[in-house]
Amino acid sequence: MGIGERIYKKFSKDIGIDLGTANTLVYVSGKGIVINEPSVVALNIKTKQILAIGNDAKRMVGRTPTHIVAIRPLVDGVVSDFEITEQMLKYFINKVQHGSPGFFSRPQVVVGIPSGGTDVERRAVHDAALNAGARAAFLIEEPMAAAIGARLPVQDASGSMIVDIGGGTTEIAVISLGGIVVSKSIRVAGDEMNESIIQYAREEFNLLLGVRTAEDVKITVGSAFPQDEVLETVMRGRDMISGLPKEVVVNDTQIREALTRSVRGILNAVKEAVEQTPPELVADIMTRGITLAGGGVLLRGFDKLVAKETLIPVHLCDDPLTAVVRGTGVVLEDLDNLREVLIQTEFEKVPS
Repeated sequence: MGIGERIYKKFSKDIGIDLGTANTLVYVSGKGIVINEPSVVALNIKTKQILAIGNDAKRMVGRTPTHIVAIRPLVDGVVSDFEITEQMLKYFINKVQHGSPGFFSRPQVVVGIPSGGTDVERRAVHDAALNAGARAAFLIEEPMAAAIGARLPVQDASGSMIVDIGGGTTEIAVISLGGIVVSKSIRVAGDEMNESIIQYAREEFNLLLGVRTAEDVKITVGSAFPQDEVLETVMRGRDMISGLPKEVVVNDTQIREALTRSVRGILNAVKEAVEQTPPELVADIMTRGITLAGGGVLLRGFDKLVAKETLIPVHLCDDPLTAVVRGTGVVLEDLDNLREVLIQTEFEKVPS
């Protein structure tokens, strides 16, 4: 390592990013997690001007005039609007790089992306990071980042299984010797659960709910496994018949019924991944257990349901919401030794 590189390493603020459908988390080398904000951008569709990003933009959801829209530039973990994603990344990078002058303001960036992404989708994220001001951009699959963030021994010759349920995608992977042996990525996750609650309210109560209300109901009483005590909450929305405000009291049993299809879809994907895993690694997983990460695994009783259905011990990692971004941070801090866990892509070598 030359003297210039050593000086850069001392003063630069390299960044790890969990670019999620629902939330974007940013890790800065030497500081830890410094940003956890919604992946939402408020846009004036008349002038194409970005009005707000992150927390400020989320507060506008459902409350804007017709010419202002609050949008998510990522759908199901995939970049749906390249330019808006680039602006969002630039906003977050500038926010953490504030005060770093000149050359040192161009960081190296490690971005977590879904394992099922195509080369085109990966290229979109890679280019967005470079155009947002990164000196170099590296991609890592989210289940690998989550496993590293959960401190699983991913480089050992034994099997580790991780299930990462985010906002747009559920990532399932069996990892050994620094690589993913079996992976599944399905577009059933937290957002799908919210939509299931909205559909249930519409069909059972003729009640039209907003997305934020549905998410609040999921957090308050949502469950995947029968609870010891009854949980209740109030759903407030608009009556689809009268058009007037309406509220309905629901309990955890009703919301569990609403979530059945989404939860069953994730559970079936976990079973399929186990079925595709080589026997030697299955033996390791039966000993070590399945590790759960991501905000979706906080659904009450989800770990018990997975353990019951798969007959494998299940563990929640510490702070599941931040597992992926913590994993990108670990890779950043030891990039030389952990470079093999990054996605090897031809376009990484193409000059920006």
